[in-house]
Amino acid sequence: MGVQIGLDGKVAIVTGGSRGIGEAIARTFVAHGARVVIASRKLDGVAEVASSIASEHGADRIRPMAAHTGKEDDCVRLVEQTVAAFGRVDVLVNNAGTNPYFGPFINADDGAWNKTFDVNLKGYFWCAREVARHLVAAPGFGDGRNTGTGSIINVASIAGLVASPMQGVYSMTKAAVISMTKTLALELGPSKIRVNAIAPGFVDTRLASAILKNDELVKSVVARTPLGRYGMPDEIAGGALYLASDAASFLTGHTLVIDGGLTLG
Repeated sequence: MGVQIGLDGKVAIVTGGSRGIGEAIARTFVAHGARVVIASRKLDGVAEVASSIASEHGADRIRPMAAHTGKEDDCVRLVEQTVAAFGRVDVLVNNAGTNPYFGPFINADDGAWNKTFDVNLKGYFWCAREVARHLVAAPGFGDGRNTGTGSIINVASIAGLVASPMQGVYSMTKAAVISMTKTLALELGPSKIRVNAIAPGFVDTRLASAILKNDELVKSVVARTPLGRYGMPDEIAGGALYLASDAASFLTGHTLVIDGGLTLG
């Protein structure tokens, strides 16, 4: 019958789940059998998304939680509360992100640097560390009694692969996320934990609003994209579904670029 892409029986955490790519990933995961915890800095946003998902798939499949991933204690508590709610964690999607500064690199102030690195990089590491520790300590994980593998997915960006004028601080964090993904993949591979990244191109999200509000910038990006348009959050969720599933059981350390071909030029 071949490999089926599904998440039956798996428990996932999706950070930044109140909108955009995070919301799309959470909806896709639940639709394919997972139980999901969606987290964001404020509970209101994820609670609304969780209510919508619950109305379609049942309240036992989705839980909203408040967590500011730029704070280490919140990352630790998020994983602990997920285990308390669902008994385990199999998949982590590090998606929460921020991009508070849009302008010349040399004019970025310390506040922009600190906020961007705390959320986009440190938060990814703290969440990945806690999930990895949980998986390694899980009874029977990866020793033949449990044939599944853990999956950590870091949502990076093509900004971490190519020069990104006006987004220098943001792009540095995404380049670092890709580097972190490779190192964690090597170190956690023997523990049967796969670590991969997704590098979205220009996608219609709130984070891309600085570009979306500028017609000339939008035209420029679309003109350089072979598919002739920008992406939608659901198109990134499909990649996350594959990486989270056992269909990707032999894939680790990879950065999956989903950009409509933008980086080909």
